[in-house]
Amino acid sequence: MTSPLLDVSGVTLTFGGFKVLDDVSLSVGTGECVGLIGPNGAGKSSVLNCVTRNYRNELGSVTFADRSLDDVRPHDVVRGGIARTFQNVELSPTHTVLRNTLVGAHSRMRASFVEGLFGLTRSRRDEVRVEAEARELLARFGLGARVDRPLGELPYGSRKLVEIARALLGRPRMLLLDEPVAGTSSDERAEIGAHIRELAKDQGLSMVLVEHDVKFVRSMADRIVVLDFGRVIASGQPDEVLRQPTVISAYLGEGSTTDQ
Repeated sequence: MTSPLLDVSGVTLTFGGFKVLDDVSLSVGTGECVGLIGPNGAGKSSVLNCVTRNYRNELGSVTFADRSLDDVRPHDVVRGGIARTFQNVELSPTHTVLRNTLVGAHSRMRASFVEGLFGLTRSRRDEVRVEAEARELLARFGLGARVDRPLGELPYGSRKLVEIARALLGRPRMLLLDEPVAGTSSDERAEIGAHIRELAKDQGLSMVLVEHDVKFVRSMADRIVVLDFGRVIASGQPDEVLRQPTVISAYLGEGSTTDQ
C-alpha cells in the first residue's frame, strides 16, 4: 500500500490552555480530494495552518511526500508543493487581475534577486514565461478579457477564482482550499466547482477542501473528515459520513443540516 501524499497524525494545538485541535489525524492520497467540514470554531482552518506551518502543533506530526514538515518554514512548504487559499480574499483590489495572479509564481522563479533588480536576461525570460502561463490559466477560468482590469472591479465570485488561479500558478502538488465558495451565489459556486474539478483532473492535484456548504463538499470530495470542538468525529465516504447521527447533531447544533 502506497503512503499518502499528506499525512496529519495525532496533531494537537493549544491556545491559552484551550485545545484548538485534539489528536487530529487525516490523510490525503495523490489525486484525492478530502473535504474537511464541521461547525464554526471546529478547528478546520487551524488544521490547514498546521499543514502550512503557520501554526506549530505541540503534539503529533505532519508529513508531505514522505518528508516531515515539523521543522519546515512556511515559505519552504510552498516551495515543496503545497499552496492554499483563504477564507477572505487575500488580494489587492487596486492591482490588476494579472498582477494579483502572478504573485503565486514567486516560489517557481529561478532568477536571483539581483537579476530581477537589474532586468537581466534570465529574469525577463522567467517573467515572460510565467505571464503567458498566468494569462492561459485566467482564460480557462473565463477571465481572459479581464486580466488588465483592477481586481476590485470584479464580482466577488470572480475574485475567488483569481485567488485560486494565483495558488495554482505555483504548480502545487496539493491545494488547500479554505472556504472557496463562501459568500458566493449558487451560480458562482457551480462555476467555481467546475473549474476546480477540471484543473484538479488535468494536473493530478490533491486537495483539502474546507467549506460550510455541505452540498458543495459532497459534489467535490472523495472522502470527508468531520471536526467538532477540535476532534475528528467521523471520517469516510461522503454519503456514509453525512448520515451519521453525530455529524447531523453537530450541524443541527449550529442551525444547519447536512442536506443543505
